[in-house]
Amino acid sequence: MKKPKKCISVEEARKEQDEWVKTRGKDIREAEGYEDTREFWYSVDELQEYLDYVKEKSKEQGVEKPGIRFYLGAYPTINDKKGYSTMFLSPTKEAAGDTATAKEDSDPNNYEIEPMNIIQSGDPPTNY
Repeated sequence: MKKPKKCISVEEARKEQDEWVKTRGKDIREAEGYEDTREFWYSVDELQEYLDYVKEKSKEQGVEKPGIRFYLGAYPTINDKKGYSTMFLSPTKEAAGDTATAKEDSDPNNYEIEPMNIIQSGDPPTNY
């Protein structure tokens, strides 16, 4: 199998995470008073199951080119339980216009298909 075009090197991934930790991670740590999670894990089987679900539901709707948008979220702080970050996947459907040139035409969320969450995350986070 040929490597996907959008793969990045391990070195680039480390640089990007290091930059996040030095900037956003620092701000979150100072604001919340603890180190928040910054890595999330799904099994390949879980991801494939969800992708198959989105493809099937999209096909039923006549959506020819579904996509997935990744969102950051946070759980509420309840009593002494910290409100750690989370990430969820949101199905999208193709935009009407040219997404390469028109930002306002980016593929919209498909709110007729449920997002996916319930993931494992690092506490403390695992460095890349």
